Amino acid sequence: MSLTDIVLADGVASLVFLVLMAPVCIWVAWSDMKSMRIPNAAVVATFALFVLSGPFVLPLQEYGWRFAHLAVVLLAGFVLNMIGQVGAGDAKFAAAMAPFVALADAFAVLFIFAAMLLAAFSTHRLFRRLPFARALGPDWRSWDIPKDFPMGFALSGTLLAYLGLGAARLL
Repeated sequence: MSLTDIVLADGVASLVFLVLMAPVCIWVAWSDMKSMRIPNAAVVATFALFVLSGPFVLPLQEYGWRFAHLAVVLLAGFVLNMIGQVGAGDAKFAAAMAPFVALADAFAVLFIFAAMLLAAFSTHRLFRRLPFARALGPDWRSWDIPKDFPMGFALSGTLLAYLGLGAARLL
């Protein structure tokens, strides 16, 4: 199996979603690192972008089924939040991201997420020890909370990487 076998079959949909979601993902990552919160407006924007753009880039049957992805991830996120494993904003954003992912790519996205989580965690922990990095975000709450991690940083990277891999099929 090659890398192109595990990404969205339609590179156009990936490219459209990537262009639309890049600013929202940057907003989510920035906000989560700065305040340890993912704004509800970012979650609503993510969902709205899928609702408004999906019918133009996905077959209608596929588009409809993608809402089931949201429901499944929201339920899992709710349970994980109830047992204290993820924040509510992380769970809501993951659920809003879910419709952007093709069902056939679900396991690939879990691997991308695992890699992004390791990379984001390592990068965040390294950069918070570097004076020049702390100077770029001197008021970021995530620098000073020892046990918590801004998961929006990893979630955003996961969606951008996944959509970027799908869009690369256009080349």
